[in-house]
Amino acid sequence: MSTTTGAPPVTTVDDATNAERDVRRTHPLPVRTIALGTIGSVLILISALGAGAILAQDPLIGQGAFSWIRYGHGRMLATIVLYVGFLLVVWAWVRLGRHVLAGRVGTRPVLVAAACWIAPMLLSPPVFSRDAYLYVAYGTLPLHGFDPFTVGPGSLDVDPVVDNVDSFWQSTPAPYGPLFILLAKSVIAVTGTNMIAGVLLMRLGLLVGVLLVMWALPTLVRHLGGRLPVAMWLAIAGPMTVVHLVGGPHNDVLMVGFLAAGTALVLDRRHVLGIALVTVGVAVKATGAVALPFLVWVWAGHLNSTLWRNFARACAFSIGIFLVTFAAATFASGVNLGWLSALDAPTAIVNWLSLPTGAGEIIHSIVGLVIDLPKVYFVNAMRVAGGVLMLVILVRQWWRARDGGPDAVKRAAIALLVVAILSPATLPWYLTWGFMLAAALPWKRRQLAVQVSLAVFLVLTYTPSGDDLLYNWTFMFCAAGVSVLAGVSLLRHDPLNLFGADREHLVTVGPRAAH
Repeated sequence: MSTTTGAPPVTTVDDATNAERDVRRTHPLPVRTIALGTIGSVLILISALGAGAILAQDPLIGQGAFSWIRYGHGRMLATIVLYVGFLLVVWAWVRLGRHVLAGRVGTRPVLVAAACWIAPMLLSPPVFSRDAYLYVAYGTLPLHGFDPFTVGPGSLDVDPVVDNVDSFWQSTPAPYGPLFILLAKSVIAVTGTNMIAGVLLMRLGLLVGVLLVMWALPTLVRHLGGRLPVAMWLAIAGPMTVVHLVGGPHNDVLMVGFLAAGTALVLDRRHVLGIALVTVGVAVKATGAVALPFLVWVWAGHLNSTLWRNFARACAFSIGIFLVTFAAATFASGVNLGWLSALDAPTAIVNWLSLPTGAGEIIHSIVGLVIDLPKVYFVNAMRVAGGVLMLVILVRQWWRARDGGPDAVKRAAIALLVVAILSPATLPWYLTWGFMLAAALPWKRRQLAVQVSLAVFLVLTYTPSGDDLLYNWTFMFCAAGVSVLAGVSLLRHDPLNLFGADREHLVTVGPRAAH
């Protein structure tokens, strides 16, 4: 078995093309980098037992010999270890990114790394979010005769379930689609009131979304012009997927999985199945519907007639497929359309990740120097303005996508990003809606560095136990510093000059390994 020493990083993504051809038949594994991220992921798994979004009454540790990890100095220690684990995952991800951009490793090593980093997260208590317990509650409601679209988890008389739902959501009906309610209901039908089993099985069900993205990316890259190792590194191995979407977990990953798979099929002229899969994603979470009008243009671009005749045919077929697929999902779920009235539930969240909400808070603070007025007036006014701006941008992007093809998919990704940041409420994982499609686009190194900084910062906006840190300005300043350092590290090895030269040996696996 031979080894290959790390070469100096190249300056552009395109310069790595020739080097990438050299590793197509071999699979050099950055073993040290993969191990580094795996150690970090395992540390998150262990420390999350004390610092994560733990159960109110945990049958595993409870009052046993290790219960100290959940109180006082023990919990503080667990929190520190969890952050150390997260930083190791980020460090490994950035190191892997440098290998990818230099063309030293291809797609398979990236997937090996992602699998090693995700695997511990499958067994971890929820981290940086308590949404998993809310999903369990929404799945429990229909099994106890309640309509999850009209009542909240607080209506249940099931202590293990209700006790672990954040008080903020106790009276909130489910804002999710019928297919997700079917998934949640199916999980709880198997696990009952066992919260640990419910979270673990729910996470496995949502993991289908990650697998769908993996399946779709080769086709998306082929059409959108990116590089597959880079796309996999961004979308599958990144901390937003490993820690937030899987470790959280969040049902957004299932929606974007169906969205990515459906978009890939439409680009490959398998229009009916593609639109149906995107519709299935909408039946998980309504946001996926933003991409459908753009995919109509893609379909129309594949037809051989005038622009508007093509559009009319593609639009008619798409609407028909949507109605049939959505009706089937609703019927199979045994629910109604009541969830549509609950879609505004997230607007109760107020944080500055939503640009209109943040603008309203800033204006309120300035006006507050002169006159004391309720903040809600300013926030609501800016949210209305943000909604109008969002509509204008979406219509403009849709109209510019009328030539169809890959450009329409690119604009769909932009539209999903716009919806995420201009909606009345924005949560960190909302940024993944359009990002999973955008990962397949061509990226420059500096753009990737910005993406690294953004991904790291978005994870750090919440505590490991799922509490908002966005108004802890000292912590946010530190988080921004760490995030910028991570982005700069992608461009330049060891920018703080702490570790010396990076000469990681790559273990070669493949036909050349015997030479």
